Amino acid sequence: MADRRRRKFWGWGYEDEQPGRAEVEETAALARDMLGFGGTEVRTPPRLEDIHLPDSRLKAPASLSGIVTADPYERVSHAYGKSYRDVVRAFHGEFPHPPDLVALPRDEKETAAVLEWCAEANAAVIPYGGGTSVTGGVEPLVGDAYAGTVTLDLGRLSGVVEVDPVSASARILAGTTLPDADAQLRPHGLTLRHYPQSYVHATVGGSIVTRAGGHYATGRTHIDEFVQSVRALTPAGPWESRRLPASGAGPSPDRILIGSEGVLGVVTEAWLRVQDRPLHRASASVRHRTFAEGARAARAVVRSGLQPANCRLLDPGEALLNGAGDGTSAVLILGFESARHPQETLLSQALECVREHGGEPVGEPRISRPEDADATQRGGQAPEQQWKDGFQAAPYLRDTLVATGILVETFETAVTWNRFDELDEAVLQAARRAAEAACGTSVVNRRLTHVYPDGAAVYYTVLAPARRGSETAQWDAVKAAVSEAILGAGGTITHHHAVGRDHRPWYDRQRPDPFAAALDAVKGELDPHRILNPGVLLPAPERSGPSAAHVLTRTRLLP
Repeated sequence: MADRRRRKFWGWGYEDEQPGRAEVEETAALARDMLGFGGTEVRTPPRLEDIHLPDSRLKAPASLSGIVTADPYERVSHAYGKSYRDVVRAFHGEFPHPPDLVALPRDEKETAAVLEWCAEANAAVIPYGGGTSVTGGVEPLVGDAYAGTVTLDLGRLSGVVEVDPVSASARILAGTTLPDADAQLRPHGLTLRHYPQSYVHATVGGSIVTRAGGHYATGRTHIDEFVQSVRALTPAGPWESRRLPASGAGPSPDRILIGSEGVLGVVTEAWLRVQDRPLHRASASVRHRTFAEGARAARAVVRSGLQPANCRLLDPGEALLNGAGDGTSAVLILGFESARHPQETLLSQALECVREHGGEPVGEPRISRPEDADATQRGGQAPEQQWKDGFQAAPYLRDTLVATGILVETFETAVTWNRFDELDEAVLQAARRAAEAACGTSVVNRRLTHVYPDGAAVYYTVLAPARRGSETAQWDAVKAAVSEAILGAGGTITHHHAVGRDHRPWYDRQRPDPFAAALDAVKGELDPHRILNPGVLLPAPERSGPSAAHVLTRTRLLP
């Protein structure tokens, strides 16, 4: 099982991408100078041989010996997701409850065998895609009702199996990373066009079960809109929906699995809508006096019927940190793209619209034509390119901020336009007060990530000095305050980061009680022993075995 390129077990990216000590110290110094806080000592990440792990409580049968392991690297690298809270604990070498075993099946048959054994052994199963969860969705923290935990890594169920160019869709295995999916679609002239910040490591299956949102600000913003059909394995049997462009036949079986976060079944493959690769692009950036003015301009653009691929608004502080502005004005980034048609006219219409709302375009628009559409544009000074570079580098930068004692966390939500100003002010003030109370001082920035005719998604970034050994307590205080403000102002606890374990207290309050009962009943039918990701979306059982109301005659997972 050592044939894969190894990712850092404590942070973001691969081990061979970790910058050297001198580079880390230089970046840390720049961050301290810009923010005005951070420790002077840059700490060194832990070594695997220095990590103490509790003994595994489980022993897999010989029939699974080729795909199930208790290897220390696999256990620690599957112990957490990639939130700040996860990274800081891993950086400090804290692994009190890693999975007892990690399973790496190569196909559905082996996946089914793992699930069947886990049900017999009363082992909780944590489905695992790219491990990029920032909400505690893959942490094996399941309570005392189980004999142990098994993380089920779907990474080997990988590949674009079938392409249907007539219907513009593709059948893709769940463990396929988004870059691999795009690389395999490229020879067909196609792309999935789903681009979250976690793109490098995110998987197709992980995107589906977390209802992941991509980078594109309008149009198909969430993975929901890509799905034609889904296939999953559940402890009660396989689940596969009919592949259709649309259907009015009752509640959708796909929609129950989309966003289910591994509690109802293990997604193994899906038919997804794809599209021709964009060849024409046009982009520009616009300065606005205030964030509120920029938000009104963004709303006007989408309400006018235009659907820019990118319509992202950065407040002055966010623009400064990302190199997209000088910190004196908000920056609205606009971008259009198409496989067939030049985009200059649409961009001109959008710029005319934002000018009516006080916007001042920065420089000349950037135009990309078919002959250079796939060329990587790096090193330019355009604000939109500076932002894109910063967007892609942010997860790597966070590792350095953790090393230098800077707390960094993000909170995202969505709300209708009529409540937007109230929510924005409430969350901004709650984040500042909580961070300053817990940390002494802070920098809080925000940006619009997605813009709809009826509302928008807004994303807050909190940076503050972290106290060694108290980082998780500081994080907890800020998280609770911001989450309360979001719910109190009528927003959703998450727009595109999923629920996991971290958002559960507020998700429980957001959803209607009858829906929670109905979801619990579905869980009982599909997963009678409740072994799948306990504690996510629904409470983990307090005792082992199926509840009296959900005892089923066990069926084989595959015929």
